[in-house]
Order: sequence, then C-alpha cells, then structure tokens
Amino acid sequence: MNDTRMFAFEDDFVATLRCVPMAVRFKLDACGIKLTLRQWSRFTRDDRQDLLLALCETVGEIEVYRTALVDLVALRSGERAKPLTIPPCGQWEDARRPARVVVDYAKSLGVQPPDRAQWRALSRLQRFVLIKLTRDNHDNVNFLPAMAEFGLLAPVIRESLTSQLQNEFDGRTLMA
Repeated sequence: MNDTRMFAFEDDFVATLRCVPMAVRFKLDACGIKLTLRQWSRFTRDDRQDLLLALCETVGEIEVYRTALVDLVALRSGERAKPLTIPPCGQWEDARRPARVVVDYAKSLGVQPPDRAQWRALSRLQRFVLIKLTRDNHDNVNFLPAMAEFGLLAPVIRESLTSQLQNEFDGRTLMA
C-alpha cells in the first residue's frame, strides 16, 4: 500500500506542498534520510509531487526512493543528503497497543488516549503521524487536530476544537 494521503490538519500547505507532508515524512523515515525544510523548498512542485506519490514500501522501493532522494537533494540544493541522526522508532508498526508516547502525550493534554481497538483501526501512516506529533522537536500543535481527524476525540472535544480552529482561521483571514 502506498499511502499518499494528505490530512486536513495539513490544509494550510497542502495545495502548494510548501512544507513536507506527513506522507513524505513517513517515506523519509523508511529510507533513513533527513531532509531539511530548506532542501525541500529547493525542489520543484513536480519534484515534491513525485516524492509524495513514489512507492516506498518494499526493500527495493525504499532503496529506489532513497537513491532518487539523495540525487534530488544534490541536484537542487548542491548538498549531500544526510542520514537520520536518530533511527526511526518503528512503533507505528505495532498495532496491538497504542504507543506509550501517544498515550502519555494525550494524557498530558487532558484527552483520552486511543484505546487498543482504536489504535488497531488506524493505518500505519496515521499511527506514524500521532507518534511523530508527540516529539519535542516537532510542531505539536497538530496533535489534537490529528486526533480529531482520526476520530479519536470525544464529540464534545472535537466540536470545541473545530470551533477553536475555525476562529483561528477566521482571525488569520481577517489579518491577511
């Protein structure tokens, strides 16, 4: 399965692909390459679209993806692609129980973490997203919107979050 979905919580940059979408981040972890936003910004729109749509599941596909990415980084930025400094944790592969980091982070925000059945029902990409959005060095503001989008928040919280996000969007629109 080649999951190329872009999520609603990524809406502010989906149309332009100005930021690295989670589906591409998933592939970057699979091939073990660290891509900076500056390098990503040097890619053409077609380059970005190709990276999103390219297969990256089997060992062979991952190697092809890695090679193409390394070549593209060199071509567009004049730099060498660097390996990830911290190897991917792979916790998203385990569908049996929610990853501890997701449970702990959800509780720290005062929301109910996904239960085993909910976690099992998520795709590998959705589990990856939730784990990635708990990282200290990541933009965690999308954790609750992702939880809501994946149907993991109680309806009252989902409605409140949707209302809050709409107010923030309206405020940005008025200021633009």
